[in-house]
Amino acid sequence: MDTLFRLENTIADRRRADAATSYVASLSARGLPVIARKFGEEAVEAVVAALAQDRGELIGEAADVLFHLLVMLAEKDVTLNEVMAELDRREGVSGLEEKASRSS
Repeated sequence: MDTLFRLENTIADRRRADAATSYVASLSARGLPVIARKFGEEAVEAVVAALAQDRGELIGEAADVLFHLLVMLAEKDVTLNEVMAELDRREGVSGLEEKASRSS
């Protein structure tokens, strides 16, 4: 988990960098629709890698998904701590129960 928290801090720093020299800053400058689309593209690539049963490719695509998720969360001012707190809240609750609680 330390790696994800360090990455979150790096993304926060790079959002303020020059868009000409920082990938994160360039994504941020282009706005949430571009960031969300890029996250979606990476998620699809992870699905394709999983279905292709290419373990190495899946690992790389999963890293891309996590990276772009953190960029998207930063753009919306959502912290990794907030996401972790939500996961903690759900711990020990059946996935079916949790999903049903959101429907009502």
